[in-house]
Amino acid sequence: MKHETEGKILDLIIIGAGPAGLSASIYASRYGVQHKIVGALLGGQISETHKIDNYPGMEDMSGFEFSQKWGNHAKKYGVEILPNMVEKINKEEDTFSITLADKNILRSKTILLATGTKKRKLNIIGEKEFIGKGVSYCATCDGFFYKNKIVGVIGGSDSAATATLYLADLAQKVYLIYRKAELRAEPFWVNLILKNPKIEVLYEINVVEILGQQKLEKVKLDREYKNSKELNLDGLFIEAGSDPATEYFSELRIELDESGYIKIQKNGATNVAGVFSAGDITDGSDKFRQVITAASEGAISARAIYDFLKKNKMQ
Repeated sequence: MKHETEGKILDLIIIGAGPAGLSASIYASRYGVQHKIVGALLGGQISETHKIDNYPGMEDMSGFEFSQKWGNHAKKYGVEILPNMVEKINKEEDTFSITLADKNILRSKTILLATGTKKRKLNIIGEKEFIGKGVSYCATCDGFFYKNKIVGVIGGSDSAATATLYLADLAQKVYLIYRKAELRAEPFWVNLILKNPKIEVLYEINVVEILGQQKLEKVKLDREYKNSKELNLDGLFIEAGSDPATEYFSELRIELDESGYIKIQKNGATNVAGVFSAGDITDGSDKFRQVITAASEGAISARAIYDFLKKNKMQ
């Protein structure tokens, strides 16, 4: 089935339906910029977060509820959100051709790249084999299946901390396994973890192999814990950080920093005319990757896109 806008050139296509993309959409609508959003998951990774309590005015809210509120706000202005993925982007003179996973093609005068990051894999023995059989990358998606069981979480960031606290409400025991001597999560989350009797933090330890028959049964550690290098688990949740999702726009030759994040100017512009970026995928906001900074970058980019379109129309 063809999209109604196929063949029609829109002002803007926003790629990514997370906080940056949704914020940009709200501002773009108010500026009168004709646009659509392409995003496989409303809210992006934030939709999988157990609890959000650091966005002003929204206290103790689940990531799912948070995402729905933002999505509804954007839709209030009439924007269409296409639940799809972008396969590639080509520049054709002064317009862009966006090929979706379903092979439909959208065309626009400008693009906002706001796809954020993707969960990082550990690439250890057994990880791939046990995905869905004890290994998970989403505690809020799969935590229910481990009620009253013993689970492990790998990581030391805010996402690892909130996943650990969520799982502690369900599981019998949660091991938080981190390769360094100190957790790097916000002190607020760290304090809650250290006070919870169901959580035990294993510092300076790495999981090097995942073992089991039909499903995960235990993990192998790189050093001993209680006189053993093996830890019996029913489930393992991997929160080892994220990497920018950049594959789909490689043909545009957008300038990236040493870590693979998009270099942006203070208004969200990239080195490619007509291409802007916002949110966790960029090197902006001093790399402080939070919902509030993503929303800010989205709003700033929307204004810059409006100015860009207005200037080109005048010329």
